[in-house]
Amino acid sequence: MIAIISPAKSLNFESLAPFDVSTLPLFLKDADYLAGKLGKLNSSKLGKLLDISPKLAHLNAERYASWKTATLKQAIFAYNGDVYDGMEANTFSGQEIEFAQNHLRIISGLYGLLQPLDLIKPYRIDMGTSFSTPKGENLYKFWGDKITDELKKNLKISGSNILINLASQEYFASINTKKLKARIITPSFKDRSNDKYAMISFFAKRARGMMSRFIIQNEITDHEMLVGFDAGGYHFNHELSKGDNWVFTRG
Repeated sequence: MIAIISPAKSLNFESLAPFDVSTLPLFLKDADYLAGKLGKLNSSKLGKLLDISPKLAHLNAERYASWKTATLKQAIFAYNGDVYDGMEANTFSGQEIEFAQNHLRIISGLYGLLQPLDLIKPYRIDMGTSFSTPKGENLYKFWGDKITDELKKNLKISGSNILINLASQEYFASINTKKLKARIITPSFKDRSNDKYAMISFFAKRARGMMSRFIIQNEITDHEMLVGFDAGGYHFNHELSKGDNWVFTRG
């Protein structure tokens, strides 16, 4: 069983990671290639491409300009968004990190597919960015089936054909599901609002991180055990769940 999550726009390269052990991204050459192309854009063009403020555009232009000498940090400790707040990877034990390394993958617009301990550099580009390369008009075209093929290998190594999709639609769309030929279970998280259940983005993102933590800490390799997830007050909702779209609700 493999679980997938999205990266985060916010990064933390200031604090030290709790573990020294690290690995290198499989698609490092591709990441360096994209970073090199992005480094040729000035701050204004980069800001328009990424749809970010002038301040953020300047920061990321500097990041790409100094790419070769940039600081490195393991992905699971470098990303700092809502999903990662919910996962609290800094508190994992060595055994839990090892399990995560074997059963958790992060889909990235720049790096393609990451293991938790893969070293990354500070960057900013989303999978859905319309960044043109010789392979096509966007990053989906650039990555093609590379992410799918690697996930297929990871699933085979795990001994299970179950993919737990905890990624956003933007990043999940990078997977060729027909070619992957896996059973894909997609948990969603809803809160009661005005007497009905609805997905609230902030809470849903944190819940994806909490479920990742639940999988890692309990070393779950049997997908049926996911129905026992109860972190943050969420519980499996049999009535709202349909097929492999599993709904967890609270309130």
